[in-house]
Amino acid sequence: MKRREVMTLIAGAAAWPLTARAQERHRVPKVGVLWHAADADGERPYYGCLLDGFNELGYTSGKIELVHRFPNEKPELFRAMAAELVALAPDVLVGVSGAAPYVKEATATIPMVFMYVADPIGTKLVESIRHPGGNATGLTNFGLELIGKRLEYLEEIIPQLTKVAMIVNPTNPISAFYITQATEAGPKLGLNCKPYNVATLDALEPAFDAMVKDGMEAVMFTAESLFYVGKKKIAELALARKLPCCGYSREVLEAGLLISYGADQRLIARRTAYYVDRILKGEKPADMPVEQPTSFELCINLTTAKALGLTIPPTLLAQADEVIE
Repeated sequence: MKRREVMTLIAGAAAWPLTARAQERHRVPKVGVLWHAADADGERPYYGCLLDGFNELGYTSGKIELVHRFPNEKPELFRAMAAELVALAPDVLVGVSGAAPYVKEATATIPMVFMYVADPIGTKLVESIRHPGGNATGLTNFGLELIGKRLEYLEEIIPQLTKVAMIVNPTNPISAFYITQATEAGPKLGLNCKPYNVATLDALEPAFDAMVKDGMEAVMFTAESLFYVGKKKIAELALARKLPCCGYSREVLEAGLLISYGADQRLIARRTAYYVDRILKGEKPADMPVEQPTSFELCINLTTAKALGLTIPPTLLAQADEVIE
C-alpha cells in the first residue's frame, strides 16, 4: 500500500469518532408522552401548555421529537400505549396524571417525568419527595391543605352547610388519600364528608341521584383524569340537582362549576418541559426532587351562582384570582 493511501486511511479512522460525536450532538431528542384522554383536544389547554414549555426552552420545530399517545381512559390502552412508547426507545417519557403509573410499570430504566400526580409516594412512583431514588420524578398538583380550603370556601358561600359529597374513582389508588384528607378536614369545620364511587362516566348520574337521596348539600370531586374528561357532565348534573360544586382548577370551573381552588395546572404543564430539559442535559431523575405547587388559584363562576340562587360574599370575590360573569 502506498504511503498516501495509508495516511488517508489513518485520517479517515481518526475522523470517525469526531463524526459520531457531531451526529450525537445534533441528534434530535425523542420524548414520549402518555396522556389520558382520547385526543389532543380532550387534553386542552394542557397539551398546548406543554408544547409552549418546550418552545420557551428553545425546543422549536425540528429540535425535538414529541410522540404522543391518547388511551381514552381505558386501562388496556394505557398499558399497550406505554409499552409502545417504551419500544420506541425515547430519551425521556412523560406520564400525565393517571397515566404515570402505567409508564412506571412499563420501564425501570428510561427516565420519566410525571405531572398532575397527587401522591407520587403512595403510587410508588418515587421513594421520597426530596430523593425520588429511581427513574422517575416530576410535578405534583396537590397540597395538604387543599381539601380543607375547598370545604372552607363552600361553607363561606353556604353558611348552613353540613353535608358534602366527594366523587372519587375507586380504581385509582390515590382516592383513599383524598378520602382521608376530607374526613380529617370536614369535622373541624362541622361538616360531614361522604365519598361516592364513580369508576366510569356512566356512573356519574346514579351517583348524583344517590347524593340527592342522602341529602347532600354540595359536592366536590378529586383531581382525577376521568373527572377532567367528564367535567362538563359533572357541572350539568350538579346544576340540575341544585348542588353547588367545587372543582380543582380553573379549567374544570369553566365547564360550569360554582367554584374551584387548586394549583395552577397550566403552569405545571409548562414546568414539565423544564424537568424534561434537565434530564436531556444529563441530570438523573433519582436526584431531582419532586416539585410541589406553590401557586394556587381561587376561581368563582357568578353565572352558576345566579343559577343556583346563591350570593357570593364580597370578601370571597375580593380573594378570587378569576371571576366568570
